[in-house]
Amino acid sequence: MDGNQWLLCPVCKSKTRIQIRKETELKYFPLFCPKCKRETLIHVREQKISVVEGK
Repeated sequence: MDGNQWLLCPVCKSKTRIQIRKETELKYFPLFCPKCKRETLIHVREQKISVVEGK
């Protein structure tokens, strides 16, 4: 599990059920948080998460 990390919710900062590796890339991924029950569109590249602004 070297280099793996849990995706954190950008709203409440709690751990989600998704784990990413160093080379994982996601575009327009709907990340759901089981704690705050919100879904957020995100991009992930090189383990850096950015939130996609709503339209």
